[in-house]
Amino acid sequence: MSSLQSLSDTSKTIPLIRREWPLCVSVVSAILFIVFGKVWLAQLANPLWFTILTAWLFGVILSSAFAVVRHAESLAVTFGEPSGTLILTLSAITIEVLMISAVMLTGEGKPAIARDTMFAVLMIILNGTVGLSLLLGGLRHHEQTYNFHGANAFLALIVPLAVLGLVLPTYTVSSHGSTLSPFQSIFLSVMCIGLYGIFLISQTSYHRDYFIAPDLPPEEAARELAHHSEDLTVHSAHYHSILLVLYLIPIAFLAKKLAVPIEFGMHKMGAPQALGGLIVAVIILSPEAMSAVRAALKNQLQRAINISLGTALSTIGLTIPAVLVIGLVTGKIVVLGLPTVDMILLLLTLAVSSLTFSGNRTNFLQGAIHLLLFLAYLTLIFEG
Repeated sequence: MSSLQSLSDTSKTIPLIRREWPLCVSVVSAILFIVFGKVWLAQLANPLWFTILTAWLFGVILSSAFAVVRHAESLAVTFGEPSGTLILTLSAITIEVLMISAVMLTGEGKPAIARDTMFAVLMIILNGTVGLSLLLGGLRHHEQTYNFHGANAFLALIVPLAVLGLVLPTYTVSSHGSTLSPFQSIFLSVMCIGLYGIFLISQTSYHRDYFIAPDLPPEEAARELAHHSEDLTVHSAHYHSILLVLYLIPIAFLAKKLAVPIEFGMHKMGAPQALGGLIVAVIILSPEAMSAVRAALKNQLQRAINISLGTALSTIGLTIPAVLVIGLVTGKIVVLGLPTVDMILLLLTLAVSSLTFSGNRTNFLQGAIHLLLFLAYLTLIFEG
């Protein structure tokens, strides 16, 4: 009997290890960097070693980010709403804040890294992810339908918070540069959190039906609202909660290590500072972006919109307060106001997004327009 029990335990353990291999890799990587990190990071002048080290850290953090989202989605299914949406949002934002704060606090610090990352997130989500989702979904299904009220609710908050957080600081005069005074920082943080909290209550209780695809059966609606995917394996809440935290701990440590080669590489190549924000945003958004595109291909446009616009809103509503608090506590300067070229692109993106989601149907033409704006963003990073 004991041998049979041992065999049964082994048969359960092996698939678990195979599925959670990113955790093993991230923990081993963190231990190695604790022991050898100073020596390794001092040898970045060697181009081959720089490439290997950067690719290693980037790959480990990215695979761990995918795992965090997977466990957060499982918890969302387990707890349902409103806890599910809150868990998903906080998990994604935790990774974002960890990455931004790591770069902000590394070396001389990057006062504009939070602004560049949030701007990159908005460009990737509102133009890249939305564009690709609408283009591929439109080419496969011709026209796709969604709930106009939900998209309108997202944009009703994204537009004013994006302008107040990333445009207005350029024109304030109470502090130097494109920054906010301590009082303005506290006011904007409270307002962002308050508005996001009100939105969350609306999304998860009073107006849940706004974020569900029209004519969707109740059981399918609940699954879509929870961001549930068909290939998701759901275990106990304790299982997913523990693993989610275990994944986040190495990410927090390795993100600070990744900030060193990013800073070194950008300085060595003379790359624009905005490229650092794009790199951080790519790590943060890859899991959510892939989920949104897959949903659109399955003709689940409402789910794609909930993921895309929800990520954009949480970035503005929660990341701005987080980085402002970090700045106030550490005394670091936080530059939020965008330069003129980026400001024009942001306002154009917000206007086009409002037009795109002004009805209840989309097609590939709208996706192509958003993708062209995303290409314009990438071009302006280097030729702004």
